[in-house]
Amino acid sequence: MTNSACPLCEGDGGLLVFRNHDLRIIQASEAGFPAFYRVIWNRHVAEFSDLSPTERQVCMHAVAKVEQVLRSELQPTKINLAALGNLVPHLHWHVIARFDWDSHFPAPIWGAAQRPVDEEKTAAIASRSHDINRLMAEAMAL
Repeated sequence: MTNSACPLCEGDGGLLVFRNHDLRIIQASEAGFPAFYRVIWNRHVAEFSDLSPTERQVCMHAVAKVEQVLRSELQPTKINLAALGNLVPHLHWHVIARFDWDSHFPAPIWGAAQRPVDEEKTAAIASRSHDINRLMAEAMAL
């Protein structure tokens, strides 16, 4: 089931890292946050409770895998998980590696910046994206 008015039904929603029958993992293009990923349910549903119990397990397994790879590879200060869907009511989880030096920490990335973007540190994280994306795809294939 898709919804032609939904941007997550019409496209991947970012750089595709992994896709299977149920879901996909994308790296989001969010300035200043190079370790921002989304786990997107392929079928158009609005809420987590719209999934069957088995589907909920599949979805959270993917969220945990993304989190584990980010923690292992980047050693962030914290991982933020969110499933807001207020602007795009298609089930997706945000998985965001946060660092005590990032522009918004400790506030949410959608809030006010706390400091300027550290371009050097942000670029260092971004330079690892290809390898991190490969590791995520491999982890999901297991």
